[in-house]
Amino acid sequence: MKREEIIGGKKCLVYDNGTATDILIQPIDNHDLEILDREFEMIIEMLPEKDVALYALMIDEWNHDLSPWEAPAVFGKEAFGDGAGKTLRFIQKNLFPIIQSRRAGEQNIKYYLGGYSLAGLFALWAGYQTQQFKGIAAASPSVWFPRWIEFIQEQKIKSPLVYLSLGDKEEKVKNPVMAKVGENIRSMERILQKSEQCRECVLEWNPGNYFKDIEKRMAKAFAWVIQRNGKELSHK
Repeated sequence: MKREEIIGGKKCLVYDNGTATDILIQPIDNHDLEILDREFEMIIEMLPEKDVALYALMIDEWNHDLSPWEAPAVFGKEAFGDGAGKTLRFIQKNLFPIIQSRRAGEQNIKYYLGGYSLAGLFALWAGYQTQQFKGIAAASPSVWFPRWIEFIQEQKIKSPLVYLSLGDKEEKVKNPVMAKVGENIRSMERILQKSEQCRECVLEWNPGNYFKDIEKRMAKAFAWVIQRNGKELSHK
């Protein structure tokens, strides 16, 4: 089912049989290529009764294209840009129309946005920009990002379901900025649980550090938002 496509000038890895109405969108980089097949297999295993598609968007400049605003370098010398808005517009103006055109007028398409690390932060930020995503799946998101907590205190989430996860060793690092990830993700969970716009938010702790079980963490994140959305719909 997997194929490589160039959509709007950008490389995408696509897992789509053309019939799925639960559509996962995930920004990735070269490090994800080795584990993406297994991630999708695990999603299918976790959701045996669901027809799911995954569109994985290759990100060229990770620190620029996924950052909501500019910030100084935290590790290494590469600073963060403000390209998140452009990346979100690409998804809306290029991916959405392609996906919809492959479904012959299907109206019940449900989009979920997710990612790991800075891609997880991007997914969360996008959830504050648009109502188009039924759920946000953020595994080990970079919520240590400067001014992130101030941002979510001032803004209202527009996506109704949010999954957060973190490794239990991720906050135990020497870098003082990145060490805030545990405190910040707990704060975000509290803020979202009190939000009228967010129907449900969960924070799951995984054993290990940032590098452990990435594909499993992403699969659990995507499976949760699809399952919870399905349960909400069944109760209406």
